[in-house]
Amino acid sequence: MNADTGAGDSIRLLIADDQALVRGALAALLDLEADLTVSGVASDGAEAVRLAAEVRPDVCLMDIQMPGVDGVEATRRIREVSPGTRVLVVTTFARPGYLRSALDAGASGFIVKDTPAEDLAEAVRRVHSGLRVLDPALAEESLFDGANPLSDRERQVLRLAADGRSAAAIAAEVFLSAGTVRNHLSAAIGKTGAVNRAQAVRIASDKGWI
Repeated sequence: MNADTGAGDSIRLLIADDQALVRGALAALLDLEADLTVSGVASDGAEAVRLAAEVRPDVCLMDIQMPGVDGVEATRRIREVSPGTRVLVVTTFARPGYLRSALDAGASGFIVKDTPAEDLAEAVRRVHSGLRVLDPALAEESLFDGANPLSDRERQVLRLAADGRSAAAIAAEVFLSAGTVRNHLSAAIGKTGAVNRAQAVRIASDKGWI
């Protein structure tokens, strides 16, 4: 732990995670650090964006998979409403696609939740100082795994196809023709190297592309 720098010099934190136990644990651990202060907690991405605009935290610890507005979209919005807030993604899902998406959205760091408490606190300090912090193993894997090959529309229809919806049902939701939806699904199947849409969903999900 760093020496006490005084309350005025504390790094103000916002923690966004849809699991109450995780939120509480992170807040309790980080509040033990003399130079870190938890200024707010959010249970989903939309709440994180609202609180970021309200309290202007120095660093937001952001989960990836949350209901409604996910961590990637929340990161993008927070960078718009509170440009001074740096985002450190802290997630269970160590997938190269998520790392790339988070960085593209403006995140300054990406680490996994089993990171030791002292390393997490140090990651917060490094991000606050303007440095980028990436999980080493995941960063290396990302270099070799390639960028997300799916277009925005392909990602959208694959996400909707995940629960077994028909092309017609997907088309009605996204205001496209069923034929266009089938074309997007076919393209996604080809880009993922899958043999059918179910496998394409599984591959894209495993890689963090959707």
